[in-house]
Amino acid sequence: MSELAPCPKCNSPYTYEDRDMLVCPECAHEWTATEEAAAAQEKVIADANGNPLSDGDTVTVIKDLKVKGSSNVVKVGTKVKNIRLVDGDHDIDCKIDGFGQMSLKSEFVKKI
Repeated sequence: MSELAPCPKCNSPYTYEDRDMLVCPECAHEWTATEEAAAAQEKVIADANGNPLSDGDTVTVIKDLKVKGSSNVVKVGTKVKNIRLVDGDHDIDCKIDGFGQMSLKSEFVKKI
């Protein structure tokens, strides 16, 4: 019997195959084996220069960024400390002094 990976949602070891899907009997999550392989290859988020970023890094903004819903602008050279990487279009969550909690795109920052 082949060893199946645990459920990606609840880590249950009791997963089983149903045709081309993998199913978790505890949380009812269903996924394909290709999704499992894609999840295993973790997405690497890189800055504008191609350097890989990780949680807790300090970055610098490389372009003036307009703040949506405000007339303020995050200026070039603004230092952003202790970033947190997230999934989505804006892949960096951070707190910028004078602006508060923000989401940034990694293509507009460079690692210090």
